[in-house]
Amino acid sequence: MSANIRELKMTDYVRWGILGAANFARAHMGPAIHQARRGRLCALATSSEEKAAPFAERAPGLKVHLSYDDLLADPEIDAIYIPLPNHLHVEWTVKALEAGKHVLVEKPLAMQAADFAPVIAARDATGKLAAEAYMVVHHPQWKKAKALYEEGAIGALKRVSVAFSYDNRSDSNNIRNRPETGGGAVPDIGVYAYGTVRFVTGEEPQSILSTEIERENGVDVWSHITARFPSFHYTGVVSMRMAPWQEVVFHGDGGVMRLSAPFNAGVYGQAEVELQGADLKVTRWRFPSDNHYVHQVEAFNASVLDGAPYPCPLEFSRGTQEMIDMIWAAEKA
Repeated sequence: MSANIRELKMTDYVRWGILGAANFARAHMGPAIHQARRGRLCALATSSEEKAAPFAERAPGLKVHLSYDDLLADPEIDAIYIPLPNHLHVEWTVKALEAGKHVLVEKPLAMQAADFAPVIAARDATGKLAAEAYMVVHHPQWKKAKALYEEGAIGALKRVSVAFSYDNRSDSNNIRNRPETGGGAVPDIGVYAYGTVRFVTGEEPQSILSTEIERENGVDVWSHITARFPSFHYTGVVSMRMAPWQEVVFHGDGGVMRLSAPFNAGVYGQAEVELQGADLKVTRWRFPSDNHYVHQVEAFNASVLDGAPYPCPLEFSRGTQEMIDMIWAAEKA
């Protein structure tokens, strides 16, 4: 056990800093870090005190650094959360690891699977925890879905259908609508449409069967993807130009499992798992109050403090990016 881990065990909490005052960090991850057991939001790096004000309201005594490098050099910070634009994730994750910090970085961590290599190398060299902020796998809704699948509740899986959409066409300055910041619907929400299916089934795509992709200003805004996995067929739509909708269906020869609000539980709607058997009997499990952002931070804290295995390692996240790389390659073929 390292001296760093021993010191953290004495205080029994992780001291967090946030690299950038992003809207998402202010609305979701800042509050989650503050609420999570065994963690404390202690610092923020941003370009102005004004941007820091909403964070300080939730975390009295918050230390504000006016440069990212100053936050990384702060000896009183153990872990860094990075909500920067997508194209900056790899650079600042490696910098934070080399500065001796644990890192939780927003998805997608990288724009292509090969870019995971320097992050994994830095993680292994420093012995620090680094992970993509893939919060959904920490939610009991998805844990229940995985358990039901593994128990054989739907029999042999034949088909998976995923839909995830929202409409941000009116926000032209949004980083998701800008190619230079790694925008696009597939990088933003495709990671959920593809990664959660991999999480539940434990399978990897064998081939991309079809790609229909619409682009605006150099970014994908709508796509319909079909793929062949070893034991099932996949079809999925993700879009930034459709009315909000979220649904995942696992269809087997012995039943159907459907997840409502699978990606923004508590914001889009109530998280539920619905299981319909071959006899048409329906059983539902509801999760009205779970916050997957809080669960994610608590899992991260437990890994840092206790050495507990982290549920979503970089290798899993790289697998999702490999599927995205396959989609881009199929589109060009």
